[in-house]
Amino acid sequence: MIIQQLITSFLASASFGVLFNVPKNRLIHGGLSGMIGWICYFLLVEKGTDSVVASLLASIIIGTIGQIFARFYKTPVIVFNVAGIIPLVPGGLAYDAMRHFVLNDYSTALQLAAKAFMISGGIAFGLVFSEVLKRVILQMKDVSISKHEKRYRYRD
Repeated sequence: MIIQQLITSFLASASFGVLFNVPKNRLIHGGLSGMIGWICYFLLVEKGTDSVVASLLASIIIGTIGQIFARFYKTPVIVFNVAGIIPLVPGGLAYDAMRHFVLNDYSTALQLAAKAFMISGGIAFGLVFSEVLKRVILQMKDVSISKHEKRYRYRD
């Protein structure tokens, strides 16, 4: 079951990379990002974690992987993040919400729409959080470098 989840999430992420004109030499990395994020989500949900929290944590991981890949391969982070979040997007849930609206089942429709909205917000928050985390780490690194430079500047 897990092997099937790994393969399909990789293929979905890499396929959307093709759709969004990701450079061919980065398709595998985008697929890996989505695969790792999806398996994190899948395992968390299997353990009983709420899907909103699982989406948040998986998107933080996807964002972090995207930051690492972007820095290592000198490619914009969006290349890896867009392909990576595709398996997490609650498209089926949003579809079901709209279907229940059309069928005049407003109570179910509102519950499904709220869940889809919260999952989407969790994904967005996770990606933003990984960006903020990267900036904080780089700022701390810059501060420590500048302290080091000050210490040795006066010895010259």
